[in-house]
Amino acid sequence: MNPQIDGLENTEELELREVRETLGAALATAQEHLEQNGGFLPFAVTLAEDNELRVLFVTPEEPDEEGNVDTESMLADILELLRQGRDEYRAVAIASDVILPEHGSDGIHAAAEHRSGGLLAAVVPYVLTAEGFTFDNAEADTNEPLVWVD
Repeated sequence: MNPQIDGLENTEELELREVRETLGAALATAQEHLEQNGGFLPFAVTLAEDNELRVLFVTPEEPDEEGNVDTESMLADILELLRQGRDEYRAVAIASDVILPEHGSDGIHAAAEHRSGGLLAAVVPYVLTAEGFTFDNAEADTNEPLVWVD
């Protein structure tokens, strides 16, 4: 076998594992926050050069008169922080709470990106029942690169 091809396959496998790991951590963290706090604000998970997964939160602005937080502005702040620190990360994932009209429920949306170009995204529909949150299976979603773009 050609060692160059083997090296590429190993690199691709590593990239896929790192993107999956980062995406999985984002989805699991969001589920945990829902179960513990009844909701969650947008956040990111980073996979650093030292193989450590870290959660990145930003402080929301003051809620409006109706008590709503501007999550779009929070997502923009998270994205800006990720872009500024992208040389320190191998992969990142951004998670947010979304409305899924096609499911008639809310959902966790997470999109992961690897610095080598790999992309994965998923949506996990959920509902609040008398017994707590019920999560459906993750469904693949599409996403575009946001952090490693020029």
